[in-house]
Amino acid sequence: MKIKLLSALALALLMGACGAKDDQAAKIQALEDKIAQLENQNTAVTPVNAQAATSADPSTLGAFEFKEMEYDFGNINEGQIIEHVFNFTNNGQAPLVISNITASCGCTSPDWTKTPVQPGEQGFVKVVFNSAAKSGAQAPTVTIQANTNPTVTRLQMKGSVTPKLAGAAAPTGPLKR
Repeated sequence: MKIKLLSALALALLMGACGAKDDQAAKIQALEDKIAQLENQNTAVTPVNAQAATSADPSTLGAFEFKEMEYDFGNINEGQIIEHVFNFTNNGQAPLVISNITASCGCTSPDWTKTPVQPGEQGFVKVVFNSAAKSGAQAPTVTIQANTNPTVTRLQMKGSVTPKLAGAAAPTGPLKR
C-alpha cells in the first residue's frame, strides 16, 4: 500500500514539472530509493491496539450445563409478568464465575448466582419478563458472560402475548410458572 502511494507520488511529481529538471530528478530518485528501502524491509507493522490471543487452559474454566436453555411461557395476557429460573451445574474444572448478564430489552430483567459456583455445584439465572405494552410473539433473551468456553451463553424465553382490551385491569404481581 505504501509502495503504491509512493509510486503515485513519484509519478505526480514527474508529470507536474514545475521546477528545474535536475531538482525533479533528485526528488524522483529519492522517492525511488525510499520505495526500494520499504520493499527490502518487508516487515509487518503491528497495530498499537492489537491483542495477543492465547488458548485458555481448561483447568481455569468453568462449564455451564443447563437443563434447558429455552423456556416457552405459552400464551399470556398483556401486562402479566413471567418469572423463570434456569438452573445450571458447573461441569468445568474451575469455579464458574458469571461476570455479567445483559437482557435483550428493558422488558426483561435477570438475576443470577453472584458467588463463584464450584465444580459439581449448582447455580441459577432468573429471568423476569414484563409483558406490559407488548403483544404478539415475544422472544426475550439474556446474554451471560462467564469464564467458560465459549465465554458468551444465551438463554431465551418465548411465547405469545395477547393484547388486553381497552379499559381492562392489568394483572398485578409476578406469575410463577
